[in-house]
Amino acid sequence: MTFKGWPIDAMEFYAKLEADNSRAFWQANKDTYEQAVKAPFFELSEAVAKKFGSLRIFRPYRDTRFSKDKTPYKTQAAAVTESEGGAAYYVMISAEGLYVGSGYYHLANDQLAKFRDAVADNRTGSKLADAVDALRKQKYNVDSRESLKRVPRGFDPENPRAELLKLKGIHVGKEFGAPKWLHTATALDRITTAWKAADPVNNWLNRNVGPSTEAPPEPD
Repeated sequence: MTFKGWPIDAMEFYAKLEADNSRAFWQANKDTYEQAVKAPFFELSEAVAKKFGSLRIFRPYRDTRFSKDKTPYKTQAAAVTESEGGAAYYVMISAEGLYVGSGYYHLANDQLAKFRDAVADNRTGSKLADAVDALRKQKYNVDSRESLKRVPRGFDPENPRAELLKLKGIHVGKEFGAPKWLHTATALDRITTAWKAADPVNNWLNRNVGPSTEAPPEPD
């Protein structure tokens, strides 16, 4: 199997699912999901496995147990793989098109302590700040899924990297939309180029933070 991007049918499938997020729609259009959405993810996984690792494709079903929104299906499809250093490589498609990102999406408590100390230190912190500035100039987003409103206790609120100190994770990403190349083999190069662009941030994280050594939470 050769990865040739996602067909237009994939974006159209999610546009329709947003309008009718029902089991009846899903059952009637499941073949489109399997062929236009899921199959290209498997092809992409084979294409990137040697350099980045095999992708884990997220289930299309929502966990609605603790949510007021009881719609049963996710309105996007995504997959992730992880480097030995702990950086995630993420790819997602939806009705709006393609998103690609990489980084430490969530910092465990032990990682967060190391991250903040390294950011606050002028020697190490300035290197991360420079990498973030360079990526933003290249039109990449450098964000966190969660951040504090204030600089954490014990750190100088006037630190020149105060905004970085507020982060509880850090990842580099780009929204590509749905250009024509998304439906061709060129999509592979765009995805891997975005992942490689995150190297300066990921390498800094690998050196200064690394994987968590905390035990995973007990299952419910």
